[in-house]
Amino acid sequence: MRSHVVLNPRAVTLGVLAAAACGLVVSGCASSNAPAVASSSPAGVTSSAASSPGSPGSAGAAAGACGTSQLKISLTHTGALAGQAGGYLTFTNDGGSSCRMSGWPDVTGLTAAGRATALRHMRTSMYGAWQYSSPAPAVNLKPGEAAYAIVAADDKPAGSSTSCPAPYTRLRVTPPGGSGSVTISARLPGANSYLPACLAADGSPTAGTSTVTTLSHLPH
Repeated sequence: MRSHVVLNPRAVTLGVLAAAACGLVVSGCASSNAPAVASSSPAGVTSSAASSPGSPGSAGAAAGACGTSQLKISLTHTGALAGQAGGYLTFTNDGGSSCRMSGWPDVTGLTAAGRATALRHMRTSMYGAWQYSSPAPAVNLKPGEAAYAIVAADDKPAGSSTSCPAPYTRLRVTPPGGSGSVTISARLPGANSYLPACLAADGSPTAGTSTVTTLSHLPH
């Protein structure tokens, strides 16, 4: 059975996130002394594994998948720490009815020169503080509520490399199960940079995304 969630207001900062989980990192990242930068947070959430009919947790249980046109997509909670830089893709229900999200968003990083790279689907992030579990949680969104997905990449060259390719300046995002995409800025104000396009020692891209989840299920 998929888990369902209810969202409640809560404040979060990237500084607290870093203290709880050593920042936005994917396992195997390089080391760095980049500081975490605090940022304001959208609404937090509380999970509800089971709900009786009519209870708040069951609201939107029969809702359809969130369409791209129904969502406002942005990049929030940005920062850099321990060889990684990134933030949270935030999917806010900007429509007039409830909808549901589950799984990985499809994200493509675009450089200023137009080079496109599909971001990998991460199975773990933030030093293991977030890990994928099957099935991916189903997140029900009432109008105005939001779901989140980590997006992060190494910000230091690996192996014998002395520099990283040009960073991603834009992200082309399609929500899980959605059609159509939205292109947003890949600027990370908290890291004073764009999303890095650094490669792993084997030459594969390090940038990736997590499944869509709730803010309460991410380190904070």
